[in-house]
Amino acid sequence: MEERDLIHDWNVEAGPALPPGTTVEFDDETLRDGLQCPSVVDPPIEKKIEILHLMNSLGIHTADIGLPGAGPRAQRDVERLAREIVEGKLRVAANCAARTLEADIDPILEISDRVGLRIEAAVFIGSSPIRQYAEEWSIDHLLSLTEKAVSYAVKRGVPVMYVTEDTTRANPEDIRKMYRTAIHAGAKRICVCDTVGHATPAGARAVVSFVKSVVDECGGGVGIDWHGHSDRGLAVVNAIAALEAGASRLHGTAIGIGERVGNCPLDLLLVNLKLMGTIENDLSKLTEYCRVVSQATGVPISGLYPVVGRDAFRTATGVHAAAIIKAQKKGDEWLADRIYSGVPAGMVGRHQEIEIGPMSGLSNIHWWLGHNHLPETEEVVAAIRSSAKASDRILTDEEIRSIVKSATAGVV
Repeated sequence: MEERDLIHDWNVEAGPALPPGTTVEFDDETLRDGLQCPSVVDPPIEKKIEILHLMNSLGIHTADIGLPGAGPRAQRDVERLAREIVEGKLRVAANCAARTLEADIDPILEISDRVGLRIEAAVFIGSSPIRQYAEEWSIDHLLSLTEKAVSYAVKRGVPVMYVTEDTTRANPEDIRKMYRTAIHAGAKRICVCDTVGHATPAGARAVVSFVKSVVDECGGGVGIDWHGHSDRGLAVVNAIAALEAGASRLHGTAIGIGERVGNCPLDLLLVNLKLMGTIENDLSKLTEYCRVVSQATGVPISGLYPVVGRDAFRTATGVHAAAIIKAQKKGDEWLADRIYSGVPAGMVGRHQEIEIGPMSGLSNIHWWLGHNHLPETEEVVAAIRSSAKASDRILTDEEIRSIVKSATAGVV
């Protein structure tokens, strides 16, 4: 049967959320904003290089490789990562964060010159009234810093993405003035930031639509980025809403690491946009990417984390397992990978896993034994079933093997 005959997709019942032909780029903030997470360990450079290669394999367009203005170690790591892009002939481009200060922009220019790599400067500045009040900044002060920093970078050949922090709580006229100033000074991209995870999808659409109108007022030709955080748990859906409204590059981090409760999880954003048909990236190394970042930064992945968590493709429920097994017996892996899964495990380099626990049926036991090339005798099956029904959790592989060994002891 055809796929459309097996799955009715209510997600597109009202038409595609994104117009046909929508294109999107991704900016991976794992090695910069992600490392501002209170729980992370800043990985050694060898791990950062490994992560950079995994970004490249996933088709990520740009990687934020650090904030070299932060100090000597940051500068060394940024330069080494930039050299890896050049020497490894990686497709992923590079950018670096910088405050609206010449002292932050100069290291980017110097590293770019030494390595021979064009590095975009992500020049950031606060924009919301609450920040202006706390810092005692006037809008004229912000506009002056904006014009000087963007002009300084552009005149020295550094492409600029102008970033307004806390855009989702900023006044429209302040945003208009700041973006117009940056665009007139030569910024090629502007970044709308949901710095404290304040936005809802409606808010994300509204602010990006407004910013798009500002870009149009300035003659167009300037890309719009979206950078969101997860404080209200809306980061992925907000990023998609921003894309719908006209953003052309979305930011995120592996497993959502970042300040407070983190940034938009880039892994989940990639999966959703692929399932929506917006991108065609090869995500077979997505699980490895998340695992390496987790190990390198010391941030564990919850078993319940979607797609790459331990439990994402596991089931011990008899009815669910039986459906998967029946699909496999039809010789149809496509069917088996979707019968009880909204995300195909094979798409991200994983597979469906059938376990044995108190909710399991005989099909679970026979599948597990066959899958592990162990005897499926009545005695073995009965012993496993008895232990499983008496348990308050899924049996471990070691426990099942021990039961099999005991049940077959003395059997020739």
